[in-house]
Amino acid sequence: MSTIGVSIAVPDPHGSLLQDYRVALGDESARLIPTHVTLLPPYEVADEDLPGIVEHLESIASESAPFTLHLRGTGTFRPISPVVFVVVVEGISQCEQLTARVRTGPLAADLRFPYHPHVTVAHDVEDALLDRAFADLGDYDCSFEAGAFHLYLHDEVTGWHTTRSFPLGSRVSVSA
Repeated sequence: MSTIGVSIAVPDPHGSLLQDYRVALGDESARLIPTHVTLLPPYEVADEDLPGIVEHLESIASESAPFTLHLRGTGTFRPISPVVFVVVVEGISQCEQLTARVRTGPLAADLRFPYHPHVTVAHDVEDALLDRAFADLGDYDCSFEAGAFHLYLHDEVTGWHTTRSFPLGSRVSVSA
């Protein structure tokens, strides 16, 4: 069995900046988690199912157009969950559509919480640090093209690693 995840990576310099901030805040687990927008949270699969999962993800990516992801300001899931995040303010519907398609077929899964695209910047740290992250990054603002999503594999020691990238749009046609 393997634990996988599917996410859109936040590119550098933004990804490294947010990851370094999260680590500096005391969230040591962030060293093992590349900065991302989740499409499929950690999900356990049989190793023999991976080729079919890759095929499933290739199909979705090829039929999905690249789009702009704009991150601005902060939000929180408190009191439900001790998380502060940077808000996705553009690209929400595209993330929702991608996650709905990813979570079909071999990756059909019920969600524990409603899907809300975001970039975690503080998780499971004390309340004062959650408050600090919320304030420090309140004026954070960046945009980038989401041109691919990625299949991640979890290793207990070294964390999450990209095993495959799926470029968006190889079969998307543009009408005039």
